[in-house]
Amino acid sequence: MLSLHQLRCFLTTYETGSLTAAAEELGYAQPSVSEQIRALEKSLGVQLFRRVGRGVVPTTVADELRPHAERTLAAAEEARKAVQAVKQFETGTIRFGMFGQARLYAGAQLVADVLARYPGVRVELIGANSADVFEQLRRGRLEAAIIAVTGVASEGMAITPVAKDELVYISADPAHLTLPVTAHRLALSTLVMYETTWRANDSIRTIMRNLLHETGRNPPTRIEVEDVESAIELVGLGLADSVVPKGAAMQLLPRLAPNAGWVSLRPKQYDTFAIVHRADATLSPAARLMIELATARIQEIAEPINPR
Repeated sequence: MLSLHQLRCFLTTYETGSLTAAAEELGYAQPSVSEQIRALEKSLGVQLFRRVGRGVVPTTVADELRPHAERTLAAAEEARKAVQAVKQFETGTIRFGMFGQARLYAGAQLVADVLARYPGVRVELIGANSADVFEQLRRGRLEAAIIAVTGVASEGMAITPVAKDELVYISADPAHLTLPVTAHRLALSTLVMYETTWRANDSIRTIMRNLLHETGRNPPTRIEVEDVESAIELVGLGLADSVVPKGAAMQLLPRLAPNAGWVSLRPKQYDTFAIVHRADATLSPAARLMIELATARIQEIAEPINPR
């Protein structure tokens, strides 16, 4: 039966041309290396080295064995690294980037999914806005993330769309919800918008600006807030209307603005969610797990793209 120890002794002897030199490099006694070579030769039924002076010369059989031994040891080392990575993963910290509203699709439940599989890990969900998360990805502070990608530059990044969510117009005034809202009607609306810190890069405002381009106006906001929950509460108070993802409307309107409703835009508009990481990255087990679980959670609420 071949062993990794035998193959390691064989390769070191092959490379150094000496049992003594091989023993010194491996940190073993020379008789131990000799015994491993003899055991390997007996197992294979061949002679691997011929003694010449104070050294050894590989036989043609040894020449044939060498590349196989190298591949076997390399595969064993990869297996060791993989096991160590999983071991560290099970007791380490998982960091994953998510756009701010991702909490409505995958936040607490995503953490619960992770801890159900690996109860010993520590979980960090990072990010307040897609632009913020993308910058952390670009700087190497995050390994992978799921973000809204409208308007995001793809240079140097691998972007895999996984879901899309329709943007809907919400209002507490039934008269505003009788028909889909056109760009012209949207340009005349009184709106409360959220993500105000990120207004220049926010994906929803980018979509709205593109829709309103023909009207020559930017999204008309009367009130600016940071979080979508506050925006929806203000809609419920009748102080303004808003545009939000349908998933957010379905989850938050019944609780925060039960008197409000929603209607589609015309033409329909969608925000796209994607897995993003550096194009040259080899993803860790932790990143692959978070991608799998976050994708599954988001696809339960938003419309899947290439569902698994």
